[in-house]
Amino acid sequence: MWSYMLWRLMAALCIVGAIEAEALEFTADQVTKINGRTQKANIYYRDSMWRIEHHTLGPVNVSIVRKDKQVVWLLLSRMRHFKTMPYTSEQELQVSERLEGEVSREEIGMETREGHPTILYEVTVKQGEATEVYYQWLATDIHFPMKLAKKDGSWIVEYQHVRLRPVIDYLFQLPLNFEPLEQFDQLPSAPEPKQQPM
Repeated sequence: MWSYMLWRLMAALCIVGAIEAEALEFTADQVTKINGRTQKANIYYRDSMWRIEHHTLGPVNVSIVRKDKQVVWLLLSRMRHFKTMPYTSEQELQVSERLEGEVSREEIGMETREGHPTILYEVTVKQGEATEVYYQWLATDIHFPMKLAKKDGSWIVEYQHVRLRPVIDYLFQLPLNFEPLEQFDQLPSAPEPKQQPM
């Protein structure tokens, strides 16, 4: 009993913001800019699971991340198939007040974003030997990072229309009528079309 409680305390101290992230439920629009390219999505988030409805063209239009099961389901809605991928920490959404690996935080100023009063911080993060510097706009009324950007501007994620509210279970479940794409990997492949000479 005591060893379990000590383990929980150590986990809370080592993973800053884990308790807040566990209790967090919200919906939002997400705008991500990576090296000048913009991607938009709708986010549904609860505890250790989240659903991303992508606005970009492509075969995958929904990703369901189940950190609790250590899997990611990529839904190909037009084909009614899904692909199962292993969960990795790169898929983690940056929605806690503190950043993983944070070593320093300096307040720069204040700003209102989407009607929320925010404090702008410069945050230094260390991951292994690498050090990165971010700007974070943290809403003081809902304790939520409205925007996070690398200092060099190469990566920005912004949340709009954030609503802290309960999110229903079925958003994080596989649709019943979807078939696993893996079973089609076993089928003999169709012959490749012959290339026309140039």
